[in-house]
Amino acid sequence: MSDKKSLLEKVTPKAVLKAKTVEAKRAIIKDCLGEGIIGIWEFPCRIGRESRIHLVKGKQVIAERHKLSDDSKPNNDIYLVDNGDLLHISREHLQIEKDESGYILTDRHSACGITINDEVIGGQDKGANHLLKDGDFIRIGAENSPYLFEFISLENI
Repeated sequence: MSDKKSLLEKVTPKAVLKAKTVEAKRAIIKDCLGEGIIGIWEFPCRIGRESRIHLVKGKQVIAERHKLSDDSKPNNDIYLVDNGDLLHISREHLQIEKDESGYILTDRHSACGITINDEVIGGQDKGANHLLKDGDFIRIGAENSPYLFEFISLENI
């Protein structure tokens, strides 16, 4: 039984981001949990725009990500595709961390900022932190951005 419990702990994310708009679902490259749900297994979790997209015969294609070395880490843990004419998602947009006070969302000096529920944080390359709660809505980008997600904690259920 303990093997099953250990396995369940390994495969269950600590939190998820659930896409709340069609555009948010389309932005997800690695939708490992299906239904527009992105799993977060480790903190901090860094999120930013996928910048390796090229048009090939009229279709968007993601180019191979080249690593500088075997031990180099990418700039983000989760990459989102920004399909808008005006970009809302910065290459290094936000980070979600966890400490003794709870979850903290940090704007990583993005251009357009983030709206959590109705509160705008960061933007204009200045950065900011905000305490994040289970069920909060996160709009990545300007206030009219279509990239809306719900933060759902799966810890201590």
